Amino acid sequence: MVNRLANETSPYLLQHKDNPVDWYPWGEEALARARAEDKPVLLSIGYAACHWCHVMEHESFEDPATAGQMNDLFVNIKVDREERPDLDTIYMEAVQALTGHGGWPMTVFLTPEGEPFYGGTYFPPEPRHGMPAFRDILQGVAHAYRERRDDVDHNATQLRERLQGGLQFRAAEGELSPDLLDTAARGLAQGFDRVQGGFGSAPKFPQPMALDFLLRQFTRTGAADQLGMVELTLEKMARGGLYDQLGGGFHRYSVDDHWLVPHFEKMLYDNALLTPVYLHAWLLTGKDLYRRIAEETLGWVVREMTDDAGGFYSTLDADSEGEEGKFYVWTPAQLVELLGEEDARLVGAYFDVTARGNFEHGASILHLPRTIDVVAERARVSIERLGEALDRARPILFAAREERVHPGRDEKILTAWNGLMIRAFAEAAVALDREDYRATAARAADFVLRELRRDGRLLRTYKDGRARLNGYLEDYAFLADGLLALYEATFDPRWLEEAQGLAETMIARFWDEEGGGFFDTSDDHEALIARPKSVFDNAIPSGNSVAVEVLQRLAVIYDNRDYAARAEQVLRGLREPMTRYPTAFGRLLAALDFALATPREVAIVGRPTAPDTAALLAVLRRRYRPHTVVALREPGAREDQQPALLRGRNLLDGQATAYVCERYACRQPVTTPDALAAQLDG
Repeated sequence: MVNRLANETSPYLLQHKDNPVDWYPWGEEALARARAEDKPVLLSIGYAACHWCHVMEHESFEDPATAGQMNDLFVNIKVDREERPDLDTIYMEAVQALTGHGGWPMTVFLTPEGEPFYGGTYFPPEPRHGMPAFRDILQGVAHAYRERRDDVDHNATQLRERLQGGLQFRAAEGELSPDLLDTAARGLAQGFDRVQGGFGSAPKFPQPMALDFLLRQFTRTGAADQLGMVELTLEKMARGGLYDQLGGGFHRYSVDDHWLVPHFEKMLYDNALLTPVYLHAWLLTGKDLYRRIAEETLGWVVREMTDDAGGFYSTLDADSEGEEGKFYVWTPAQLVELLGEEDARLVGAYFDVTARGNFEHGASILHLPRTIDVVAERARVSIERLGEALDRARPILFAAREERVHPGRDEKILTAWNGLMIRAFAEAAVALDREDYRATAARAADFVLRELRRDGRLLRTYKDGRARLNGYLEDYAFLADGLLALYEATFDPRWLEEAQGLAETMIARFWDEEGGGFFDTSDDHEALIARPKSVFDNAIPSGNSVAVEVLQRLAVIYDNRDYAARAEQVLRGLREPMTRYPTAFGRLLAALDFALATPREVAIVGRPTAPDTAALLAVLRRRYRPHTVVALREPGAREDQQPALLRGRNLLDGQATAYVCERYACRQPVTTPDALAAQLDG
């Protein structure tokens, strides 16, 4: 018998539709039953690619005895954290307050009013490693709810008050100055692993926002150490098991400190955020490795993560055939069978596939611990001979891997994550002059605006022809950010106008008039026990930090002082924490860098595809210019339909013309690439 999850669209919820647990989706029906029967709520939150979520499902939620206990004692609710980041944020904060840590699967016990009073993450079926058995937890929580209700209510009240405290974006004392950026950069340097790259120790996460901030710092200060930290990290990640050496794309994180053994799920957002970092590093250094990784990653997205209608899917699972990583690993015998003895010897040496293995069951994760010249010398062959063997092997190994059972794919399409990937493709189109990337970004933008918008408002998720759930701040901010990048890749005014419309809705529906900054949920969202306001970067940047950057860029293009003032208010309100905890504020630090840089405003007049216009745009695009905002006006376009940056701009002597300005004070217009380069770099 299927349960109430059978009518959901989330692949994660559908994974649980055949559980003997009487699961409800989040909603009034479940809470009303809890109130009517005076039962506590067991809220379980996870996501489709989560390995330990699968483990707990198999151990507990598929077990009839455990399910029976859950059904007798609780009203059980299952939530996909990717569909409902509001619930995930609220109840994760509660679990962290209760236990000092968090993670998924998340298990939270609530009163019928939705107030948390006890919780944790994964619980095993039997006592293990200091963790109590899940069934003992169920019995103890239910007993406390019946027999010690005063204690339960006291805990719930305390947690509710903490969750409702909220953030106030009051300006801290002191000015916004470059010293703040320098302090943050020093903080990142203190936590940097100078042997393996990255920040901190195992488990190690890529931290793309912090890396991109350091690249911005390098462009501002010229400090070689800041570029060096980024380069070491990008090279170690690209050569490690964190990166899929055959298929492209990055896994979620490394369980060790040297990027060898990943947690194997692949998330759309990680790859959307890492791709621009590799692109920016390529623009700064010209190193082919960075360009290759960016192109391979986007190639994986096109091949495996793009819906026929244009949207981008969410995740690939860590597991296949019930084993984590099985799809990706190799043994020497498998190489010999496919490649023959000699090529298998060389390819195995290059990718470190050994009889002992570096993963479970004697299998090996492909990685590159040594450079090709070192491998060739040890194998006693020329670099050319090794290169030929690798060129032969890659398509053979990839084709053989394609015959394996693939990890599950979560094919829901999330507005926010699509916004991140639209930006990645748009930036790659500009940096690499790839028309196919422009087309991919535009198709995705068309899809989201067509299928995930209703009555002018964004929806969160799309699956199987159904779009649902109110859009969150991150949906509006990330999509607007992606559309601004797409505008600079195409100069189709539609994308600029859509981005401004999203920004206006952000302000109207999400801005906190009393405390400043943006709430995560709109003013007409369903009532929850708290209205969250996220400011920390986690796996993705915070909605507030991206909203700030969107407002900054729109403020330049439209000369809109209200946008600029709101952005500055958030920066001032978070002045102290972003310098104290720089790894949690990488994207906001980038916005602060933009605010302090006196951005260059560049207005181009010309037809985007005309050779003289393309020559001017090439000057802008061949270098990493994070402090430059570009807009384009076609000759003959109506004056009253132009944003402020483009008004009064005309061709000079009938040629494509560039106007370089700072705070709307413009230099003499120029028509040649050399003259434009001199103004930009002078």
